[in-house]
Amino acid sequence: MNRDDLVRLRKVRDMMDRDYASPLDVPALAHAALMSPGHFSRSFRAAFGETPYSHLMTRRIERAKALLRAGVLSVTEVCFAVGCTSLGSFSTRFTELVGESPSAYRARSHDEAAAIPPCIAKIYTRPVRNGEAKSPAAP
Repeated sequence: MNRDDLVRLRKVRDMMDRDYASPLDVPALAHAALMSPGHFSRSFRAAFGETPYSHLMTRRIERAKALLRAGVLSVTEVCFAVGCTSLGSFSTRFTELVGESPSAYRARSHDEAAAIPPCIAKIYTRPVRNGEAKSPAAP
């Protein structure tokens, strides 16, 4: 992969991180990277170790966790606020990445994270991929 491709892929990844709540799909992202959709998907995975969809969903779930911890919005409102269009798909993906349902996550206390500095909290609350989630009671 050449340097120009990497620069364009980083810009698109930054766009995904910034505009995670917008309707983003592979053809639109590929267009922004000046690549065909197939080439973009393969190049993104080679550069960042995950598919564009997986990266976007990780960002959305990361933001959803923050909104659910705040406890102001319902699970449905959080789903749509982070750019998901299907409550079922959102709940399934949230559970896969976090290890508990959005409702259970929202309902439990998050006081243990209140004293953690934000730079550490980001690491602590970041969703994991590939079924690596542990239940909240696990060590």
